[in-house]
Amino acid sequence: MPVLLGAEPFRHEGGPVGVLLCHGFTGSPQSLRPWAEYLAERGLTVSLPLLPGHGTRWQDMQLTGWQDWYAEVDRALRELLDRCEQVFVFGLSMGGALSLRLAAKHGESISGLVLVNPANKVHDPLAFALPVAQHFIRSTPGIASDIAKPGSAEVGYDRVPTRAAHSLRRFFRLVDTELPQVTQPVLLLHSPQDHVVPPVDSARILARISSTDVTETLLEQSYHVATLDHDAERIFADSYAFVGRLAKSVGREGAASGG
Repeated sequence: MPVLLGAEPFRHEGGPVGVLLCHGFTGSPQSLRPWAEYLAERGLTVSLPLLPGHGTRWQDMQLTGWQDWYAEVDRALRELLDRCEQVFVFGLSMGGALSLRLAAKHGESISGLVLVNPANKVHDPLAFALPVAQHFIRSTPGIASDIAKPGSAEVGYDRVPTRAAHSLRRFFRLVDTELPQVTQPVLLLHSPQDHVVPPVDSARILARISSTDVTETLLEQSYHVATLDHDAERIFADSYAFVGRLAKSVGREGAASGG
């Protein structure tokens, strides 16, 4: 299946500091593309992969599960680690959960995490029925484009495949057990008004990780896809400043571009 217009993966070869960006469940790289381009323009090496089963049609997601999504970001991370002196991982929603697992598994090779409305649990009241429902109900209404900014839209599926949702629920449970293994510096930005992932998910993540360098920021003007919303520029600027504080080469003239 051809990839939806705008949902293509993004890669930029920059300087010695790399950033991996992980998009969300049923979403696509489009939701993080402006963020990726912002970082690339400032000389960072940037990787924004398209997760398997995403960016085409929701039926394709039925054939994938969390192991496939995680394998793709793990592959992209290893490429950056081979190429860069320091690597950071950024994630939105499920991409935040993927980022946290990468941090738990790769340890000190990841220099820091930036999480935007990270997900920790499937909150649908019918989630408990997914193990059975996935065999009888193929999909449920979509969750894309929870954005406050008029005229801004997310390229994502209008349906949620139940088989994939069941896999996502299992993945969140796994990541939750691994959160104490996360020790890296963390910048977590979340929206008080989020119609997909409630603030309680961010609170639980912050309570369970072992990181001591933690910054929490509220995105008062945005909904779930905050990277395409009113607070997008703040996310971009704060995340770049976060990288600059932890990567000494960033922000120095010529260093960020490898010059």
